[in-house]
Amino acid sequence: MRIRIVGAGAMGRGIAQWAAAAGHTVELCDVRTEAVTAAVDFVHSMLERSVQKGRMSAADRDAALERLVPLDDPWAPGPEVELVIEAVREDLDTKAEVFGKLEQALPDSAVFATNTSSLSVTRIAASLRDPGRLAGLHFFNPVPLMKIVEVVPGAATRPGIPPALTELVESCGHRAVTVADSPGFLVNHAGRGLVTEALALLEESVADPAGIDRIARDVLGLRMGPFELMDLTGLDVTAAVIDSIWQGFRYEDRLRPSYLTPNRVTAGLHGRKTGQGWFAYGSEAPAPAPEPPVTGDADRPVFVAGAEELRTALSDAGATVESGTEPSDRALVLVPVWGTTVAASVASLGLPAARTFGVDPLPPAGRRRVLAVTPASGPAAARDARAVLARAADGGEPWAVSVVRDTAGSVAQRLLASVVSVAASIAERSLATPADIDLAVTTGLGYPAGPLAWGDRIGAARMLELQRSLHATTGDPRHRPTRWLTERAQLGLALTEPGTSSAGCS
Repeated sequence: MRIRIVGAGAMGRGIAQWAAAAGHTVELCDVRTEAVTAAVDFVHSMLERSVQKGRMSAADRDAALERLVPLDDPWAPGPEVELVIEAVREDLDTKAEVFGKLEQALPDSAVFATNTSSLSVTRIAASLRDPGRLAGLHFFNPVPLMKIVEVVPGAATRPGIPPALTELVESCGHRAVTVADSPGFLVNHAGRGLVTEALALLEESVADPAGIDRIARDVLGLRMGPFELMDLTGLDVTAAVIDSIWQGFRYEDRLRPSYLTPNRVTAGLHGRKTGQGWFAYGSEAPAPAPEPPVTGDADRPVFVAGAEELRTALSDAGATVESGTEPSDRALVLVPVWGTTVAASVASLGLPAARTFGVDPLPPAGRRRVLAVTPASGPAAARDARAVLARAADGGEPWAVSVVRDTAGSVAQRLLASVVSVAASIAERSLATPADIDLAVTTGLGYPAGPLAWGDRIGAARMLELQRSLHATTGDPRHRPTRWLTERAQLGLALTEPGTSSAGCS
């Protein structure tokens, strides 16, 4: 196939490398000829690096470079061009102008694709004489390494174009997911679940950014915590995406932004690229503060209200775990919270407020437990509870214990519930199939499981219980269960199950 790529910036040159290495002839062009020269040099260096690392032979490198054709004029006639991929700046008028000129220069048979990440594909296509020839083809940076591409048909896109683009993407070694022309498409939309909930937890002073990140990594198994991720992406970029998706979905509560971000963006606290974000970066930056040491009495007796698994684990670690139905006067009381608060358990069960603490029953991915304290918690009792929870069986590695402020569901549950909820709302709106949602999130965001499959690990009924409890406890509509989750829990279906639609009966 002969592909013309318009725009030789970071995305354009990445797409050019990907397509040329896969065997396609690539015309690379830009309104700035120096950008094309720099892009060709960059692709050459990347392919040379692949040779040095043994990922590509020298012959394949040379062949790929021969297929890369720099053009001085983006609007040059191209009777053999079959596909155009536009990768210019994110501006509707600019993209419309580019495609308008290409429509004059190229044959009617050429398919047009826009690499937009945030603009409506339908609106870009509307400026063309033939809007049916254009679709979205959204790559992620760096293109050769991020092996996921979103295929986005506009409202007028001809039916045969999306499957043809999917076939092209997958023949070049990447995975393709089809998503409706909607705010944020799929990956950016699904990714809002983690960061918006993390910001909400910070707003409520449940934990600091480092504490939330530790729980995200060690309990949920994420490779990066949400605040590390925002610093890597750039808070200016993240905040703009959050706002645009929230506005695009008509101020959906589930996607609600935080009041914390605008001032930080204005102050230039964007993350790694500015040297200061949620954390400090650079050679002069102070080292991250370590977690406080465990200093309490690990031998203090403990009463576990429910959570048989925790009771057994603490007993195996040599802790003094009381039996019976009531705690002794000195015992610490540990209460598992699932969508509720420790304070509610204290009130409903008549527990001693100063020495009752919450424990997240969510099975951790690593060796970390989470202890929730209330305003009534005694400081000494809290230190002792942390020490008891840190105990390890058979002289093994002690558990890390995060201490957080009491909140409905604790940190990990709220993050997971939000991730699953946003994905379920995408499926509910038929913006993408369950399989494509999970594929896009695992490939594009690096989560340990797709959000719908992750919810199935917990169980649809258990997830529904969590979200109902969060909604009832907080009264915040951001936590309301989706119809997708509610129906599947009631019917005994998996969250990954597409189910039968009315269209399937006609």
